[in-house]
Amino acid sequence: THMRRLRALARHRHSLAHADRIVLRDLVFRGRHGVLAAERELGQRFEVDIVMQTDHEAAAASDHIDDTVSYVGVYDQVRSVVEGPPRALIETVAVEVAREVLSGNARVDEVTVVLRKPQVPINGILAYASVEVSRDREWLESLRRA
Repeated sequence: THMRRLRALARHRHSLAHADRIVLRDLVFRGRHGVLAAERELGQRFEVDIVMQTDHEAAAASDHIDDTVSYVGVYDQVRSVVEGPPRALIETVAVEVAREVLSGNARVDEVTVVLRKPQVPINGILAYASVEVSRDREWLESLRRA
């Protein structure tokens, strides 16, 4: 516990020193998520924003694709979750996206996922419902230990 706090503090200091991010905005997929049977049967549009905290130093120094995060790879990871097995809650989908991005990209220290559902079964007018989750590498390691 004390060591975890020290590691978290060190990461926080690192994140302040290197507040580098890669952003993928307005990714659009068709998924079958929702509480209602019709949502799962018909499917609908989902929009996703991904913000990855990373360190651009190696990529900036080398100017080589192997020293950064693959946008194509992240896009495919997000697609595999959103277009994958139906979930009742978009909260579940967003956390699964975060887990997939962190698991597949060692250079990503933290990820924020915003998942928007434009076609919400509400008797009223709204642009969308959304959830936002942020997860870091320590969270991922705690899942692996559990």
